[in-house]
Amino acid sequence: MYFCTLMQKMITILGPTASGKTPLAAALALRIGGEIISADSRQVYRRMDIGTGKDLTDYRILVDGVPVAIPYHLIDICEPGTKYNLFQYQQDFFDAYNNIIGRGKTPILCGGTGLYIEAVLKGYHLSPVPQNQALRDRLEGKSLQELTKMLAALKEKTGSVMHNTTDVDSCQRAIRAIEIETYNLEHPMPCRDLPPVDSLIIGVSIDRAARREKITRRLKARLEEGMIDEVRGLLDEGIPVENLVYYGLEYKFVTEYVTGQTTYVEMFQRLEIAIHQFAKRQMTWFRGMERRGFTIHWIDALQPTEDKVQQILTLYSR
Repeated sequence: MYFCTLMQKMITILGPTASGKTPLAAALALRIGGEIISADSRQVYRRMDIGTGKDLTDYRILVDGVPVAIPYHLIDICEPGTKYNLFQYQQDFFDAYNNIIGRGKTPILCGGTGLYIEAVLKGYHLSPVPQNQALRDRLEGKSLQELTKMLAALKEKTGSVMHNTTDVDSCQRAIRAIEIETYNLEHPMPCRDLPPVDSLIIGVSIDRAARREKITRRLKARLEEGMIDEVRGLLDEGIPVENLVYYGLEYKFVTEYVTGQTTYVEMFQRLEIAIHQFAKRQMTWFRGMERRGFTIHWIDALQPTEDKVQQILTLYSR
């Protein structure tokens, strides 16, 4: 059993990439003595730091000139090249959640992976899905468009809200999603004791123009900070090209550049567009959560941090 009987209301901070979720969560945690549980599907991987935007310095806040470390969970918990999944995330989340609650602290779920957030808040009943090599062989060579249509048809049969295009952006990911949906269609799901989690949900809203400017500025900074060398280092470790491409966005496009498939300019332009599209899909997911019954309290990302923290505390105390 993963769920703790000592109920204490969690705070969830979600929003699109570049909205400033992590600094806000850290400031809030400092104020209330909370601890952060990451809801980012790629920050679980060690040594994938710049491309995933871990920004671990955000978890250290100066108080009277002294750095205070904000505790965080579910970051750097598995090796690059592995395929971390939603089923594992649910289990890891509840382990962290119980640990935090058990010590009398307030858990703060923070991230932009909408599927992960919704799964733990709603208490999805999931099962581990084995690889289906015969199915993979049949799907090999199909285009992403073909795979996406197949996935949509399966989701209609299962009634699933999983595997939004936010997460399925490559053939490899689409095949895995089809594999999961096919398994769930053919096998009744065993019930696991993972109930919904009561949480105040805060959405960090950022104006589209401001978001686009911040995404571009941040991408340039990450490339200057060594994102290309980070990808080269992962490849030098022996991580297969297709595994890095599987992780999408920065790792997909930078890997293509490092392996000579694109020029630097092409890489930057395509990656910039892909991140903008990703942010838009994230917002689509969050709006979908509202249609599915979640109440999200939206606050302006461009306000001073202290003002945002105070708004959250006011909502939390109601």
